[in-house]
Amino acid sequence: MVPSREIRLKSRPTGALSAANFDLATVQVPEPGAGEVQVRNHWMSVDPYMRPRMNDVKSYVPPYEVGKPLDGGAVGEVIASRDPKFAKGDLVQSGLGWREVFNAPASTLRKLETRGLPPQTFLGVAGMPGLTAYVGLMKIAALRPNDVVFVSGAAGAVGQVACQIAKIKGHKVIGSAGGPEKVAWLKEIGVDEVIDYKAEKSIRQALARAAPDGIDVFFDNVGAEHLEAALAMSKTFARFVLCGAISQYDTAEQPAGVRNMAVMVPRRLRLEGFIVLDHADQNQPFFRDMTEWLTSGRIKWQETVEVGLENAPTALMNLFKGANLGKMLVKLA
Repeated sequence: MVPSREIRLKSRPTGALSAANFDLATVQVPEPGAGEVQVRNHWMSVDPYMRPRMNDVKSYVPPYEVGKPLDGGAVGEVIASRDPKFAKGDLVQSGLGWREVFNAPASTLRKLETRGLPPQTFLGVAGMPGLTAYVGLMKIAALRPNDVVFVSGAAGAVGQVACQIAKIKGHKVIGSAGGPEKVAWLKEIGVDEVIDYKAEKSIRQALARAAPDGIDVFFDNVGAEHLEAALAMSKTFARFVLCGAISQYDTAEQPAGVRNMAVMVPRRLRLEGFIVLDHADQNQPFFRDMTEWLTSGRIKWQETVEVGLENAPTALMNLFKGANLGKMLVKLA
């Protein structure tokens, strides 16, 4: 038996998350069974979609269960294997974060070939967030020559990649983020116009200054006021990539409705929500392109790291306070 700790959902949150919604439990993990692999996690991902899963609401993934461990993306090391495809010391990616050690069928694990990249990048820029940015721009928006691209949540895990892909493809990029540190980071990676929404009285007015002739593509990670501003400044036939609405996840308040949806008809806008899980056909082209961009230095990334499984709830709560620059991660001790 191997001792391990795991974070469980103690109660469903009402409004903003608190430490009282989580429980840290110690368990004993037995030897793996036939066809199973035992893994010790090194890194785990902290993502916005985890907050809605704490509500008992039907969605594209099942909600977390009260009293059961949470889960999410993780990278770890094989410490025992009863499957010939995996050996002790292999690095693997799984969906079983929020715990230190686990057993799982070999079929549910992906062996990592890092190609010189840090292992945690497969939870960030070279993983699901990077793929989300890639699919959103290359497939959903289907970037066209000379597009003006507006990205909300631009200094987050997905946003920082979306901004840089759009720049690589030759477009003018406008990014919105909160605070001087995030503004400086976006300027460092080449974003043409940066909006500090915390310093602006009106996002719509700030966007009008940054894109006086309007925007062709909106990559939305935030929703609410950002979406309304983008609608106001949209060009005819603009495409809106609806990736997330983090401003609305960690609150009990019903957000105000977007007031200018009527512009969609005369401007012939296309607003499309998407979930990256539906676009597995993009895995190979994404990894090919992203590997080249990373090794050549054309894409850079930032990470915000909490250390220790016990600090994972703090990492998730901080995500909704905007305390992260780039990808939010937990490094397991």
